[in-house]
Amino acid sequence: MKNKVIIITGGSSGIGKACAEVFGAAGGKIAITGRNEQTLQEVAQKLSSQGIEVLPIVADVSIEQDCIRMIEETLKKFGKIDVLINNAGISMRALFNDLDLAVFKKVMDINFYGTVYATKYCLPHILQSKGSIIGISSINGYRGTPARTAYSASKYAMQGFMESLRTEVMKKGVHVLVACPGFTTSNIRNAALLADGRPQGESPREEAKMMSAEEVARHILKATQQRKRDMVLTTQGKLAVFLNKWIPGIMDTIVYNQMAKEKDSPFK
Repeated sequence: MKNKVIIITGGSSGIGKACAEVFGAAGGKIAITGRNEQTLQEVAQKLSSQGIEVLPIVADVSIEQDCIRMIEETLKKFGKIDVLINNAGISMRALFNDLDLAVFKKVMDINFYGTVYATKYCLPHILQSKGSIIGISSINGYRGTPARTAYSASKYAMQGFMESLRTEVMKKGVHVLVACPGFTTSNIRNAALLADGRPQGESPREEAKMMSAEEVARHILKATQQRKRDMVLTTQGKLAVFLNKWIPGIMDTIVYNQMAKEKDSPFK
């Protein structure tokens, strides 16, 4: 990653922030985006104190013009783009019957269209550098879960998009990776939207028992260096993907029962 220019969307917290630290420590020049300027600046200062060259860009990936500006500012600062990490994302937790469709649209706009916009305007430069496009998806991109219809749909859409794109550029030297972490310690569950669009505030899961964002970032760096096609993390995640392929009907019951056990489950 030495002297590679890496754009990380949603780089002010969670997996995005961890990727900025890990890819930066490996020698990369980092551009991070986020919607909260104060948080973004705090992360940028921390990265700078670690000797990482960083460019913070206040941007909302669901806004196409923000993604165009993100590319322009990165090129102005660093002159090229080698790696794009599509990390910005939001989750939700509500039964579809109760869900305000504005919430569904917001999740799709950030998770799916944010990936599409950022990739569209990065692609000419990554074709030139023969670099990498990375999508931070989820086990929900392989197995939909109840009360997360919009989130699951957005990740399925992302993976279909990335698979199609990978095939388009496979003869042009561009690497496309879909990274699917399992449950990871981050604030995504705290910020997950409820039926009416309010953040739920408290995670319904035991965060301490999950893989850390830093460990996920190290796996993503290694997969990028090795130019891997797919990456599925955690034993539970790998098992879910395997079982859903071979016994999907039984998995319906298993997944329902698991989700029903969550704290404040919407099934109750």
